[in-house]
Amino acid sequence: MKKIITLFCLQFCLFAQAQEYSSSNIHSHNDYESKLPFYGAYSNETGVIEADVFLVNNELFVAHTSKEIAPHNTLKSMYLEPLSAKLKTLEGKVYPSNKSLILMIDIKSDADSTLKAITQQLKTFPDIISNKNIKVVISGNRPLPSLWKEYPDFIYFDGRLNENYTSDQLARVEMISEDLHEITVWNGKGVLTQPDSEKIQAIIKKVHDQNKKIRFWATQDNVNTYMTLMNLKVDFIGTDKVAELTQFINNIKTTFYQNTEFHQEYVPKNVFKNKRPKNVILLIGDGMGLAQIYSGYTANKGQLSLFNIPTQGFSITKASDSYITDSAAGATAMATGHKTNNRFISVDEQGKPLQTIAEQLAKKNYKTAIISAGNITDATPAAFYAHRPERSLSEPIANDFLSNPSDILIGGGQKEFISRKDGKDLSKTLIEKGYTFSDKFSSLDTIKNSKFVVLEDAAVVSMKNGRGDFLTKSLAKATNTFSKTKNPFFIMAEGAQIDYGGHQNNVEYVVREMLDFDKLVGQAMEFVDKNPETLLIVTADHETGGLSLIDGSIEKGYVHGSFSTNDHTAIPVPVFAYGPGSEKFMGVYQNTAIYYKIMELIGGK
Repeated sequence: MKKIITLFCLQFCLFAQAQEYSSSNIHSHNDYESKLPFYGAYSNETGVIEADVFLVNNELFVAHTSKEIAPHNTLKSMYLEPLSAKLKTLEGKVYPSNKSLILMIDIKSDADSTLKAITQQLKTFPDIISNKNIKVVISGNRPLPSLWKEYPDFIYFDGRLNENYTSDQLARVEMISEDLHEITVWNGKGVLTQPDSEKIQAIIKKVHDQNKKIRFWATQDNVNTYMTLMNLKVDFIGTDKVAELTQFINNIKTTFYQNTEFHQEYVPKNVFKNKRPKNVILLIGDGMGLAQIYSGYTANKGQLSLFNIPTQGFSITKASDSYITDSAAGATAMATGHKTNNRFISVDEQGKPLQTIAEQLAKKNYKTAIISAGNITDATPAAFYAHRPERSLSEPIANDFLSNPSDILIGGGQKEFISRKDGKDLSKTLIEKGYTFSDKFSSLDTIKNSKFVVLEDAAVVSMKNGRGDFLTKSLAKATNTFSKTKNPFFIMAEGAQIDYGGHQNNVEYVVREMLDFDKLVGQAMEFVDKNPETLLIVTADHETGGLSLIDGSIEKGYVHGSFSTNDHTAIPVPVFAYGPGSEKFMGVYQNTAIYYKIMELIGGK
């Protein structure tokens, strides 16, 4: 099975090489059975709207079987009159976007007599038959191809694979259709077998070589089928779920990502057994669940430093007052060892301040650094230095840093420190307290002081918008600064924007932030190997987006995802640990245990 999947992905799965799909590629099958016949498909601007038609007593009825014929369900009332009304409203345009439409009429009764009746009725709608963006295509029971010339030029036909056409007849063929069950027993689940996929490829190539479009009927109506047909470059995707398929196609631009920049994974070199660490580096990928991690692994062609960390566990992230945590409660649990309410920043359920790990370690002569690839007053970094009952209190949160013992603060959010509504300039107070303060990230290289705050919003834009190596530079500066002293240290660095991508339901955003975070992980692993008294822990505060991976290729480095929400989920998040004491992080435990495990290992608890 693995071989089949690999071959399938190699041949079909690269959307970047496939045609761009839109609702024009949707074939609204059994449209008349929908809650809003014609209008449901029309509102989504589908490329093909199909109606099954019976001729009974010189009237054209729309129904799937003759037993289902109802007096009020006529071709004229359900399709021709509504379409004509739309043309009048839009002054001749079929759709507001000026897309074209194929009205497919599937004849269920006698071919010749029914088509003659259809032709006569269409002539009473000159605005339809004269419109260059509308084609009427006859399917089902069709006259013999040799008789097609007897019908007006505004009538086109649905071709078949087993029919041979003259050049004149082929000119009347708008598309070629086939029953997929005649080719394969595939039921829409999993992948096609290699022989079946090759057979279908050959059929599609033959049709496209004739400059014709192809569709298959009797296909399953699910996401896996849609993707398979699109990957095969089938021109029209049949569905009875027009709105769902339209949304799926429209979302492809944000749920599909082809990576073009790859990095080398870091492979750890040391084995640590029953040793206590001196230093601790805690890396938090905000919103990073297992799907986000694997999306990065896939996009980086099967390389991820994070996956090379030998010790793993799982953290349960629920908050005190909610099954689903936010970043404030999630980070507070790791920073203080206490569960609290959502939106609370290192205070308990009653709003009483909780000592953070930075505050406690400072008493043991630890140097501490807090780094974020986002605003430094946002919930996750704030939980390591502030105490507030509301995460949105950005200026009070910034003010709390004045009484925090941390040595280094790097991120965005200079406005909360120097352009405040209360008129205070915290940078002056920080300088008086012995810090170097800068609102330019570029100054990081020239700062000599061991205590500094560097905040610049422009430095923490997304990777897509050019953030660059902010995280790795920041971590390197912190470790280099602390390594010049004999003091132990604690560093928390946050990959903040994996979460942002999840909230936006944007796979590219997620993947690029995940890969940037993995570079940080690799750098930290290398530091541990060179400084084996350091413990590295990598985890998340929660998962964001309910991301699932519905397609991808490790060989090609692309991912296709699907989101179940634009918010956080309750799914436990992975914990990775490398360095002395890493074995303590195996198993499944509450997020508060991360704090207690760290403190136990360094002798703090």
